[in-house]
Amino acid sequence: MKPVDIVLLCVSAVIAAAGFFRGNLIKSKLNEPENAQKKLKLKKRLSVVMSLAGSWMFTVQLLKVIFGKGERGEFSVGLSAEKWNVFGYGISSTIVVTWAVMAVLTVFALIVRLFVIPGFKDEPKGIQNLLELMVESIDKYTSSYVRGTGLNLGAYIFTIAAFMVSCAAVELLGIRSPTADLTMTVAMALITFVLINYYGIKRNGIGGRLKSLAAPTPIVFPIRVISDCAIPVSMACRLFGNMLGGLIVMDLLYYALGGGAVGIPSVVGLYFNVFHPLIQAFIFVTLTLTFINEAAETAEN
Repeated sequence: MKPVDIVLLCVSAVIAAAGFFRGNLIKSKLNEPENAQKKLKLKKRLSVVMSLAGSWMFTVQLLKVIFGKGERGEFSVGLSAEKWNVFGYGISSTIVVTWAVMAVLTVFALIVRLFVIPGFKDEPKGIQNLLELMVESIDKYTSSYVRGTGLNLGAYIFTIAAFMVSCAAVELLGIRSPTADLTMTVAMALITFVLINYYGIKRNGIGGRLKSLAAPTPIVFPIRVISDCAIPVSMACRLFGNMLGGLIVMDLLYYALGGGAVGIPSVVGLYFNVFHPLIQAFIFVTLTLTFINEAAETAEN
């Protein structure tokens, strides 16, 4: 242990303690009417920041003293997922994590179906109220874009949203999300492409679907075919780029902080591993519904 480490440890402890006790002192003065409330509240916020900063510095220095300073390696992020050794076979981590996520979601769905739904009552309360609210919201949102498709499309939209959010959540465990792999996003976009044509043909038949691609004039038919084929490509690349960007930002943060990657990545991860995936799931679902609705409506006209 170097003397400078002991000094930094003591200084950070003093800063944290000073911020804590100063904040408590100011808090006691907030009840006194003669004091200026705005100035005291500002000083209290500064004390909280001082206490948090000192606590963070103390934790970082303490871990450095206990475990030593680790060597910083080379920063690199691959476009494709790494290979994992599974029973002697090199398998992409995307496949393993995807199956694990599907298994967790399946088990959760079975638990809800076998143990929660049988106990539903006419007057919803607790988890029943939450589940009904989620299902009704998804069905309502789906119907607002595409009418007359039945409940199957709403179930798919709910499933794909839950799958995307669950895949992104595994990044909190330090594992690359399957949606940050182009092969996964291409597969999801291809499902959307199939659904677009399925509902277009279901509403109006094969002839109606082909006729919609030739509207308003047969000259645009090749262009419409190319633009429709470009839909899964654009959706796959957009989702892949956004999820990979979030992964790179988090890896850069860990690399830049080095041994100081304590607490801060967890706070930032709430955005890139929770809020950001929710936005991407919402955009992907909305684009899926929009393209399906466009194919069905164009065919009807």
